[in-house]
Amino acid sequence: MSTYRIQKGDTLSALAARFKTSVSELARTNKIANPNLIIAGKTLRVPGHAQNDSFQPGKSGGSGTKGSGGSGRTGGSTGGGQVEESRGAGKPGQATAAMRKLATAGRAAAMSMGGYNSQGLCATGVSKAIQNAFGFKVWGNGNQIDNNLPRDKFKQVNMSLAEALKIPGMVLTWEKTSSAAGSKYGHTAITTGDGRSSVSDFIERNTLGAGGRTGLKIFMPTM
Repeated sequence: MSTYRIQKGDTLSALAARFKTSVSELARTNKIANPNLIIAGKTLRVPGHAQNDSFQPGKSGGSGTKGSGGSGRTGGSTGGGQVEESRGAGKPGQATAAMRKLATAGRAAAMSMGGYNSQGLCATGVSKAIQNAFGFKVWGNGNQIDNNLPRDKFKQVNMSLAEALKIPGMVLTWEKTSSAAGSKYGHTAITTGDGRSSVSDFIERNTLGAGGRTGLKIFMPTM
């Protein structure tokens, strides 16, 4: 069993091909709940290789032999930045129980507040869903919630809005929207996983089609 330190830009499918194994085998060996999300800086155990084949990055940036990482960069990753793989993202089986629980709580909160009509209380809806799903409250308006999400329970991930909308239970935050209130308070919502809609104080059928929003951040429950 050898090891490899995950680099920024790596995906599990690319690493599986490189190490001549499968995504499912890497996920099983490393107890990865969501194969679409791996973290730079973490150590990956690689089955089927000698223990002294560490695959760590070296000066040559080789193709996966001992001492090279294949990324062309010297040294290992120094941060815990999020690395995501978009291929196959959003299948229900790839979401964790916490993510599915938050998506369900988000839809219930939206239906109890505005249904399909915005009430201008997006942060209230998202906070209500988090409290109902996990038992704690997150304060702040749409562009403050991202700073108030507990980092031991949520982590920021690097992916596009289109990819995030395929995965249930992701928390979306925007710094500003095109409305008068949104330009001041921003917007926040929870993905349903259908590739289109999100929920807050109401169900937004087409989040991808909502223009004029800037400063998007995406967070995933880690509980």
